[in-house]
Amino acid sequence: MKSSKIVALLIATALAPSLRAQQRPEVPRSFATQAPPRQSAASKTLAAVAVTGTIVVDGVLNDEVWQRAPVADGFVQSEPNTGQPASESTEVRVAFDANTLYIGAYLHDREPDRLVVNEIRKDFNETDQDDFEVILDTFRDRHNGYVFITNVEGAKADRQVAGEGRETNASWDAVWDVKTKRVADGWTVEMAIPFRSLRFDVNGDGTWGVNFSRRIRRKNEVTFWAPIPREFNLSRLSLAGDLKGVQPARESRDLRIKPYALGRTVRGVGGSAFTTQGNFGADIKAGLTRALTLDVTVNPDFAQVEADEQQVNLTQFSQFFPEKREFFLENSGTFYVGDAARSNRAFVPPTPDEDLLLFFSRRIGITPGGQRVTIPGGARLTGTVGSYGVGALAMQTERTGSTPASTYSTLRVRKNLSPGSDVGLIYMGRDATDSTGDYNRAFGADANIRFLGKVDWNSFAVGSQTPGKSGGQYAWRTSLNYEAQFVHAKVAALEVGDGFRDDLAFYRRTDVRKWFLDIGLRPRPEWTRKRGIREWHPHITWNYYNDLAGRPIGKNLHTANSWTFSNGGFAELSANAKFERITDSLRLNRGDPSAQRLAPGGYQWTEWRLRYTTNASRRVSLNFDGITGGLWSGTQNTINTTVTVRPTYRLKISTGVQHTSAKLDRPNQTFDATVWTGRANYSFSTNMFLDALAQYDAAINQFNSNVRFNVIHRPLSDLFIVFNEQRFTTPDAPVAGRSIIVKFTQMIAF
Repeated sequence: MKSSKIVALLIATALAPSLRAQQRPEVPRSFATQAPPRQSAASKTLAAVAVTGTIVVDGVLNDEVWQRAPVADGFVQSEPNTGQPASESTEVRVAFDANTLYIGAYLHDREPDRLVVNEIRKDFNETDQDDFEVILDTFRDRHNGYVFITNVEGAKADRQVAGEGRETNASWDAVWDVKTKRVADGWTVEMAIPFRSLRFDVNGDGTWGVNFSRRIRRKNEVTFWAPIPREFNLSRLSLAGDLKGVQPARESRDLRIKPYALGRTVRGVGGSAFTTQGNFGADIKAGLTRALTLDVTVNPDFAQVEADEQQVNLTQFSQFFPEKREFFLENSGTFYVGDAARSNRAFVPPTPDEDLLLFFSRRIGITPGGQRVTIPGGARLTGTVGSYGVGALAMQTERTGSTPASTYSTLRVRKNLSPGSDVGLIYMGRDATDSTGDYNRAFGADANIRFLGKVDWNSFAVGSQTPGKSGGQYAWRTSLNYEAQFVHAKVAALEVGDGFRDDLAFYRRTDVRKWFLDIGLRPRPEWTRKRGIREWHPHITWNYYNDLAGRPIGKNLHTANSWTFSNGGFAELSANAKFERITDSLRLNRGDPSAQRLAPGGYQWTEWRLRYTTNASRRVSLNFDGITGGLWSGTQNTINTTVTVRPTYRLKISTGVQHTSAKLDRPNQTFDATVWTGRANYSFSTNMFLDALAQYDAAINQFNSNVRFNVIHRPLSDLFIVFNEQRFTTPDAPVAGRSIIVKFTQMIAF
């Protein structure tokens, strides 16, 4: 079926269901004085109770239902002392009515004046401050979940977790509310999460997976209700507890239409006048069932997306820039195929294997040179059908220069097995709309199997079809990973055939076989802990690359020791032995277009690297990365450092520099590469933000700036005002390029 037909079919399906409105009942508030039943510390099972009155979400736990709801307490440390009781007590209760799940938490603290708050912006960085976190495994499949996070000032962060953290989507947004309040012995939280923001089995027995976590930042302490060893984090759903008795309304309307209106005025670099234009479009979200969601976008525009941050690039490969566009990020875990991160201790998306990331949505609507391509429309279907996770994506792009108009399509099916294990199939395709002979298709299977609770085997195999190619159209990867508190180890292999092509993937090269070894220890000797070093981490991460004929083409042997400090700081000293073979000449000195290039051949060198990060929760923090030693045919001294200042939790300012001073022997040349970066973020409230990014590339005398003002005027409804400028600072520089963009979105729910 053509991708355009898939789009039409999905749109028709979205508009087909007959949906009924269901109002939240209004009944008088009442209070109860009886002591609530306590949850057993051994069972880690919590009962949710029905609301008989109403709940006012104000952060004050005086509603009647909180007096009788069972209490989840007895939190256990993951950091710093795994398995020990939390140093401060936490009590959590859960209630519900027909349309909403409520969570009330009392976070006791004997030193409430030392609570740490560093941000109140949407999707704040929770690792730098005190916070409270909830994960809901609504299908109780022990694989996937929804995460809701708040801090002392009521900031909101939410995300989706797939495959117990193999993919963490921090850009997922839900409609929910939270209020917090400081009290004499700590702080309190009230969350209200509408059921229609979640997907779940309406015919189930009302049992969900659940876990709660709390961070006490001044102690760098992390605790969980259902205990999680320190080598993992909240996404380890196979270790979560159970939430019983959740009985939402069986029928709930879930149809959201989010239109936008946009106006922009643009003058390109060297242009003589501004051009002005307007644009309109809409996103539609329809819950076809309580477990299946259809998203449709018509004429999407991503002008509000934050600009990419440029880096000094002294390699032979193009830079990897992560996806930031909202439509592609939501439910992106459905389409993820790849390896698990070595450790899930940090709640961040796993670093993709840039040698082959099978599904990379940034290939849609952005040319390899970074130019945006118009997308008339597209659709995505994600969710659960029976015991299968399913995903379908279809997008249409228009012709831009030499980039043909195309339809992109992806189909993903995954079957969950035991906790931590699943198998799946994936199809990805691109078809040019004006040529039947211009297409690319890739298809394959993956398996992620867990043994004995700590050993994970992750593998995939794919084939591709492209006109004009006959052999080598395949790729595969397999890895075996062991993760424990004291030791971790991973071995992996990857092979990409010389004819492989996937227009929806990110990969550096074909005709390659990679061998990967990662082994490390994590001792915590008491004598260093008393001196502020919480953990040592001697480790090696070695990568070897051969072509398929067996000839060496690259290596990166990272041998290091790192130290994690009790205050959250970090340091690492490493030696990195490298080898690269290039088949084409390579120019490193971007500041001099006439500079000689590196000749084809093999180059071997060793660099020494020191990384150091201070306590990021302090008002002033430092991130330093220094490299000295070899570089291709010569030597280098590189510094990448950033200083961050937080005068208040509303304002964050950071400035940094990436500087490389290099001397090459073949060819004989000396050059510098420097990029200056400045950032400022100001939060007027939890719903109004101002962000500014400025960068200066001294090698090419280019200055870029991006200023973005955002007001969330209603849930999932925004006003963006964006200013961009690009200028060159040479005396004969052309006129600067500038643009001003105003975008207004309004989410309408039915």
